[in-house]
Amino acid sequence: MSAIETKHVQGRRRLHFASIDDALRDAELISEADRNGTLKRLGNWTPGQAFGHIAGWIGYALDGYPPDLRPPWIIKIILRCMKSKYLRGLPAGARIPKIEGGTKNLEVYSTDEGLSRLRAAWERLAKAAPPRPNIILGELTHEEWIALNLRHAELHQSFFVL
Repeated sequence: MSAIETKHVQGRRRLHFASIDDALRDAELISEADRNGTLKRLGNWTPGQAFGHIAGWIGYALDGYPPDLRPPWIIKIILRCMKSKYLRGLPAGARIPKIEGGTKNLEVYSTDEGLSRLRAAWERLAKAAPPRPNIILGELTHEEWIALNLRHAELHQSFFVL
């Protein structure tokens, strides 16, 4: 099966998570629909893979970014000017240049394992702001870190129709 170009996918859910609890509640609904066979996947990833991906990026903020994730300074300048836009929503289909698969944390997990990883990552982020600047957007407040990761969850979880 060839990969779907996700920036052109129609029928995604419109999501807006106001809190970590909202994002987790939706992830649990996705997990339940996957278990009972009613989940419709519009993208390329399984729920476990999407949950693990979101959790992995939360982990990068808390634990450090991989050494091969070093965006050029010009990209940082351009995207930092768009910080408020990214805190309101993230575009589908974006790819990180020179990174295999266009992003990191593509491991395939079972839905339960991915959900477990996601819960643990959200718990960590809820307790404390990451100790380092965002690799692209620079310094963020704790609330902005949460908002950015909520937008990331909205993006990926929108590809699962309940």
